[in-house]
Amino acid sequence: MAEKKTTKKATAKKADAKAKSLDELRTDLQLARKSHAAGELVNPRVLKSYRKDIARELTKQNMNKGEEK
Repeated sequence: MAEKKTTKKATAKKADAKAKSLDELRTDLQLARKSHAAGELVNPRVLKSYRKDIARELTKQNMNKGEEK
């Protein structure tokens, strides 16, 4: 049989997966902020690491947009 070629749908799925991971990071940050406000967060430095992770993910997405043009 002939080999299957990669289509644009495959790249769209990858973009959706990246968006989901970004959404997950943002929800993690939101939950950490709520627990910090309630005094339940043991290590408040986690907030900074979540913010940096989100920034890294956004940077990756913006770099990929530049390569596509």
